[in-house]
Amino acid sequence: MTLLIIVILLAVVFDMINGFHDAANAISMIVSTRVLTPLQAVLWAAAFNFVAFFFAKFIIGEFGIANTVAKTVWEQYITLPVILSGLIAAITWNLLTWRLGIPSSSSHTLIGGFAGAAICAAGFQAIHTAVIIRIAAFIVLAPLIGLLFSAFITICVQWAFRKTNVRRADRIFRRVQLVASGLFSLGHGLNDSQKVMGIIGVALISFNATVDPSYLPHWLRMSQMSQMHDWVPLCCFSAIAIGTMMGGWRIVKTMGSKITKITSVEGVCAETAGALTLFLTEILKIPVSTTHTITGAVMGVGAVKRFSAVRWGVTIHLLWAWILTIPVSALLAALIYLIASAAGFN
Repeated sequence: MTLLIIVILLAVVFDMINGFHDAANAISMIVSTRVLTPLQAVLWAAAFNFVAFFFAKFIIGEFGIANTVAKTVWEQYITLPVILSGLIAAITWNLLTWRLGIPSSSSHTLIGGFAGAAICAAGFQAIHTAVIIRIAAFIVLAPLIGLLFSAFITICVQWAFRKTNVRRADRIFRRVQLVASGLFSLGHGLNDSQKVMGIIGVALISFNATVDPSYLPHWLRMSQMSQMHDWVPLCCFSAIAIGTMMGGWRIVKTMGSKITKITSVEGVCAETAGALTLFLTEILKIPVSTTHTITGAVMGVGAVKRFSAVRWGVTIHLLWAWILTIPVSALLAALIYLIASAAGFN
């Protein structure tokens, strides 16, 4: 029971770190265009992160991404030490990239850590290869879709407002940017909170398989993902909202100005494109990186303005961080699992 509690607490901590690590994705543009102050922006984003719970439960009617994450490793190979090792690795990588100001993927570090620990414990047979390949494919597809959506929306907006005075257009889009930012934060909450739900879900299933469930309180009994109690998603959506309120100012600087300079009109286009991409992946039940998505969208508006407006050198550095996230997290989790096994946690 103690190990289960530690795993759940670490999962919630990771969710909070995910929130402040990825807060920049939702607020960097609305802050850099001065539509909201940093404090107002994080409160705005956090509110939509939490509202995403009600959207998923009562409008979508399921938590499909949580189920996908739960299937990353075959059920018979999932143990609490495997989950613990993956979480510690994911937290470590997230904090390191936050410290360096690199907008890496919290999603992929969690999945990489989970898979890496499982491989160390039972070999490559432990991972669900088809699921991993689908998730890995969206390392490329998510920013590409975001870029294409963003470029298309930007071209449409420029044509529609071609005769509008620049100052008037800016006033209009400063208001619209509030809506676009809120929609992106809604998508962020939908996507990222469910990843931790999947981890807590498999932890509960694994624990129930090793004890007599009749001795457990009702809210801890769970033998399959469809039996998840509401306290799990409520904790996850609350944690990411709290984490978002903690901010992530180092990454705000990278996302808000280093890739390309953003106006309020361009901010609306990028955030709308990012939100549409996240809603699409929610329908497909694929966990993607909100960081990758919004970065692609930012590049899209910059490329429409002029190809040289995008600072491709910065983008290449980000790309390296994206590529390295899953393997580095997996190796780190494997090392932690070996240490934990040597210490008797198996």
